[in-house]
Amino acid sequence: MNAVPTALGSLPALDRNLKPLPKAPVRIVHLGLGAFHRSHQAWYTQHAGDAGEWGIAAFTGRRPDAAAALSGQDCLYTLVERSAGGDSFEVIGSIVEAVDGADVGRLCELVAAKETAIVTLTITEAAYGLAADGTFDADAPGVADDLRALSAAASGGPRAEGQGVPRTPVGRLVLALAGRRDSGGGPIAVVSCDNLSANGEVARRAVLGLASGWGPGLVEWIGANVSFVSTSVDRITPRTTEEDVAEVAEQCGYSDCSPVVAEPFRNWVLSGDFPAGRPRWEDAGAIFVDDIEPYENRKLWLLNGSHSILAYAGQLRGHATVAEALADPVCRQAVEDFWDEAAHHLHGEALDIPAYRQALLERFGNARIAHRLAQIAADATTKLRMRSVPVLTAERIAGRSGAGSALMLAAWIDYVVAGNDFQDPLASEIRAAVALEGTERLQALLRLVSAALADDPDVVALVSRLCGSFATNTAATPART
Repeated sequence: MNAVPTALGSLPALDRNLKPLPKAPVRIVHLGLGAFHRSHQAWYTQHAGDAGEWGIAAFTGRRPDAAAALSGQDCLYTLVERSAGGDSFEVIGSIVEAVDGADVGRLCELVAAKETAIVTLTITEAAYGLAADGTFDADAPGVADDLRALSAAASGGPRAEGQGVPRTPVGRLVLALAGRRDSGGGPIAVVSCDNLSANGEVARRAVLGLASGWGPGLVEWIGANVSFVSTSVDRITPRTTEEDVAEVAEQCGYSDCSPVVAEPFRNWVLSGDFPAGRPRWEDAGAIFVDDIEPYENRKLWLLNGSHSILAYAGQLRGHATVAEALADPVCRQAVEDFWDEAAHHLHGEALDIPAYRQALLERFGNARIAHRLAQIAADATTKLRMRSVPVLTAERIAGRSGAGSALMLAAWIDYVVAGNDFQDPLASEIRAAVALEGTERLQALLRLVSAALADDPDVVALVSRLCGSFATNTAATPART
């Protein structure tokens, strides 16, 4: 990223003196302070009818940088809504405290407080530490260490420095929930906002799995006092660039080191109980439903699934952003074919699949939103289990080949075999599989996503035939089987 010669130091700094937005009392704790949370849940909270009653204390994930930057400007930041026709700017103030995620003491203090009613999560799909079949995986990276830490914390005996302090977001949440139980803080809602099917149930399994390290008493208390709310979240939010920082300074007349850029579109569907209350998010357009699965699948398959196709196929064909990849007829056809398959399994007039597809094409084609394919490509083994595997499985049960879904897997396999950089919770296993040859390599990679697919010779043969579809010398649409 090139430096932008903007004299930010000569401008007034964004803070609550410059923009006197009141600080609401903390009633929501968020884990995973990042751009998406700030463009989505924080925006909805600011636009709730009772926003003055609901402040957010947000904790970072891996690094403290975002908390330090936000704290330096009273937790205010500019949300830039970027459409094809231009940008609009809004200062968001619903986050009232930004904290380093490593400050477990402050997390426990806030979650234990009776006033805290909700814990929201954007910790990424991989952070829940579940196995490929969705069960709790006590051997997942970081999970085994956290189970030992929680067991040590529960013992109450003397511990060495750092012992008994979990390191994963879910482990820290479990420790904080134990504190809420001990303080008599009462019931609370945990709301997952990650791109997982039945994400509330996923969060419940992860929390209860780690709570077992503390002991059965905590597991029982969580079962009786913690509700797990499922959600479908949707707003394209690319990484902020130095050019974005400079634009805010030029257009708004103040210095903001932490703006967020997002598309104008936003959507939030929620299902579950809030035993200690919640903001009136419906005033900002959120939708509350009894059955969230159709909405989850529509978003996971049509939006996130096509994002995965574009991430791997697009980079194989030399593209850097979603808009660039979608403009490539080969990539566009792959997306449409996958959507056709997914649509077979999305039912209900309220979903309005044709309109949703058309809206996605318009959103993806917004070249002013530079949504980087490399960013989307991370954590493939976790994402593909939810984006490709369900559609491919359903298509084959229905007697069809599932080639559109299988092509997503083939594109990912080609991507990692080609030696591209990637981030994945199973990175070492991926590299070991790539070192193999031929069918053995393909099966080993498929097994990291789905053992059932890897053990199906017809699926293995199908994916094998589709590998190579996105070579840059491919002039025609990829072959279908």
